[in-house]
Amino acid sequence: MSAPPLTLALLNIMNQTGFVTALGFAFELSPWVVERAWSARPFDSIEAMHGAMMQVLNAAPLDDRLALIRAHPELAGKAAIARQLTAESTAEQAGAGLDKLTPEEFARFHDLNAAYGKRFGFPFIIAVRLNDKTSILRAMQARLSNDREAEIAEALLQIGLISKLRIQDAVTD
Repeated sequence: MSAPPLTLALLNIMNQTGFVTALGFAFELSPWVVERAWSARPFDSIEAMHGAMMQVLNAAPLDDRLALIRAHPELAGKAAIARQLTAESTAEQAGAGLDKLTPEEFARFHDLNAAYGKRFGFPFIIAVRLNDKTSILRAMQARLSNDREAEIAEALLQIGLISKLRIQDAVTD
């Protein structure tokens, strides 16, 4: 017997534990975002619910936001090779073709991941479902010229896109 579909109506009546259990996956290994947004219920729409979560994220202390950014895996990195990604990250990276890189492409990702991590102190984040390996590599190269504050803002924007797509996949209105 499969679980009933996850609806907005059901989420609106869940206790905090149930709500976090249902949606905690949306922000990579950081269910605190969902947990803190629970009190904003009831939500009129999936968009409003995600908006409340983004308000929590944007209002969080910098250390919390950086911890969320750092919870994300490198694209085509060691965790992917070792199959240690979350189910969501595994599917997203595969969907962008990052599980089928040529040796040259893999080397390019490795080099850019290393340069990016050295420059900013956290992994490069992009909504891979909205990109392919070519556009991801192009963005990695371009974003290396950002300053740290701009790159933190861009990483959080991309996390917003990633989490929104994950929630839209899981919840029906």
